[in-house]
Amino acid sequence: MKDLLTQLKAVTTVVVDSGDLNAIEQFRPVDATTNPSLLLNASQLDFAKPMLTAAIAYAKTQSQDPAQQLALASDKFAVDVGTAISKLVPGRVSTEVDARLSFDTAATIAKARQLVALYQQNGIGTDRILIKIASTWEGIQAAKVLEQEGIQCNLTLLFHLAQARACAEAGVYLISPFVGRILDWYKANTKQDYTAETDPGVLSVREIYQFFKQHGYSTIVMGASFRNIGEVLALAGCDRLTISPALLDELSQQHGELAVKLQDQGVTSAKPAALTEQQFRWALNEDAMATEKLADGIRKFAIDQRKLESLIQSQL
Repeated sequence: MKDLLTQLKAVTTVVVDSGDLNAIEQFRPVDATTNPSLLLNASQLDFAKPMLTAAIAYAKTQSQDPAQQLALASDKFAVDVGTAISKLVPGRVSTEVDARLSFDTAATIAKARQLVALYQQNGIGTDRILIKIASTWEGIQAAKVLEQEGIQCNLTLLFHLAQARACAEAGVYLISPFVGRILDWYKANTKQDYTAETDPGVLSVREIYQFFKQHGYSTIVMGASFRNIGEVLALAGCDRLTISPALLDELSQQHGELAVKLQDQGVTSAKPAALTEQQFRWALNEDAMATEKLADGIRKFAIDQRKLESLIQSQL
């Protein structure tokens, strides 16, 4: 019998959640995703150290302003790592907008355009990348504009159906609901243990998937942030799943019959009226988990972005 990873790849597009070229080459996913935390880790790997040095040198040739040099070096490094990853995957690489812009629509749009321009300088077109943006109201509105420009987006830090709905209604290409972080919150706040079938993160992604398929939204659902392979297997059949190298390795070592948990039954209901900003914000406000995890996720990505910038600053 084939291993679980091979079986999973037959029913779900598998994406690797890593900035490590060796891991990506080992597991040969269709797509790859990065974020500030993964880029910070990558900066310590042998393949990326010359990229960081080159990104700093590039930034110095583009501006004499220290603040601009810092921002540009950070962006250039992210894009150069993404470019290297793109040579190992047939699909797309997700590169994240600075989390500190999560509540600024105009600045998010400008940063996304800059990342795209840097990719184009490397010979990578928009058909090979996704711009990752936090699923705030402002981020979703930025993604709506970018999608209309042909810049496709991956909306991340997603914890609630309202966020997913707003993304689909904005025409976003792909969303990344965070399974493991939802579980973390519930375990901390209820002091209960959960099985894969009762896991609140798994149930959230299943709800989003069924809602999208039922109403005919084209936005891709990509489960993310997994804590164990039980969560992954409980979402077999989802459009895409982005999985860490450690869990991919675990799946590749295990055998047994994979049960498909999610299937598209086709459109059965008309789309509801689009959420208003007020409805979106109230829905998040009513859900303590979604409110807290969205804010916490933005803060943590911003912390790692600052750490990366400190590393760059020390070499400027």
